Order: sequence, then C-alpha cells, then structure tokens
Amino acid sequence: MLASLIPILVALLLGAMAPGPSFVLVTRTAVTQSRRNGLAAAVGMGVGGTFFGTLALLGLTALLTHVAWLNMTLRLAGGLYLLYLALRMWRGAGTPLGKAAGTPLGKAAGTPLAMNAGAATDGRAPSLGRAFVVALATQLSNPKTAIAYAGIFAALLPSSSVSGGPPSHLLLFLPPVIFLIEAGWYSVVALAFSLEAPRRAYLKAKGGIDRVTGTVMGALGLRLMADAVRDMALAR
Repeated sequence: MLASLIPILVALLLGAMAPGPSFVLVTRTAVTQSRRNGLAAAVGMGVGGTFFGTLALLGLTALLTHVAWLNMTLRLAGGLYLLYLALRMWRGAGTPLGKAAGTPLGKAAGTPLAMNAGAATDGRAPSLGRAFVVALATQLSNPKTAIAYAGIFAALLPSSSVSGGPPSHLLLFLPPVIFLIEAGWYSVVALAFSLEAPRRAYLKAKGGIDRVTGTVMGALGLRLMADAVRDMALAR
C-alpha cells in the first residue's frame, strides 16, 4: 500500500507547491497581517484542497467535464473573484502601511480587502476567520483543481478488484492526507513570510510589490476566464 501511495503523495505535494493565486494570497496575508492570519489562510487552503480532492475521489468531477455550462460558469465566477482581489491590491498599493509597535502589519485603511478584511478600526489584528474564509474562497475559485486531482487519481490510484474504483480504505485515507499536504505546505509559506526580514522588505517596496502581485492575480483570473470561454467554444 505504501509503495503505491508514494507517487500519489509526491504528485499532490508538487501540485500544492505550484505557484498560483493561493501562494500569492498566503504570502501577502502573512506579510501584511500576522503569522496567525497566515496560518489561518493555510488552513483555508487545506480545507479547499480537501473539498476538491474528495470530489475527485467520489467521481463528482464528471459533472465539471460533462456539464459544460456548469464548468464555464464556475470558472468565470472564479476568474472574476481573482480580478476583484487584484483590483483591491492595486487600489491599496499607494496607501502607506504603518506598523505600530506590537501590532501586525496590514491594518491601515485602504489596503486590499483580501488581506485586511475584518480588520478593526481600533488597531486590533484582522479576523482569523476572515483570513480563513478569503483563503478558502481563493482555493475554490478554480474548479480545474478538482479536475487536476481527478487526473492524478485516475493515473496513480490502484483499482479495487471488486468495484473497479479506488479501494475503500484509500477513500478514507486520502482526504485527511490532502489536507495535511495543502495546509502543511502553506503553513511553511506563512511561517517563512511572517518573519521580520520579509516584512521589512515589503515595507520598503510596498507599492511595487502590491502592483506586481495584483497584476499576477489579475492575469491568473483573466487566464482562468479565457480558458473557460475557449473550452466552451471548442466543445460546440
């Protein structure tokens, strides 16, 4: 069993480590808010990845591959959400980010909602729950993730001789493993980028960094929407 799982675990880890909107969001949350908020975002990424992985294991991703309008609708909605995050980043790029002693970065008014939503005006840290929800929504913004999981499982999962599908013990084992891989990787990212050196570097070049990350997030959103429209056109 372990030998058959190693390729799957490696593929899942490499998929989690691939740069994308999730990486951008977790790094900025850790840098502009706090380590705890970054870890809350990592948990949100883990929950979103587990949701998509479970869909793939149960075969429900067939809905996305066979119901073209549903696939396109979800991908367009995800692309619009990423564009919204990009706009918030650009709008907050020119706002100085103060850092009062003993308080987390990212509480200044006008900074991106995705990074600061839920921040109180009395100087308290942004809500951990908000960081979790925004991260979860970002992870779920691209339904192609579920199809990617399905491809990994179709290629690497052993089949049961009885049902023809994956063995039942793997259906129980893999969802928590997916969570550990996704949340674990993004926790490492959050811990690394919440250190003082990355925070100082961000403060020195905030405007440029915000515009670059906003551009990257917007480009990913546009690509997701363009791919959805192209695939829909090819399906006709």
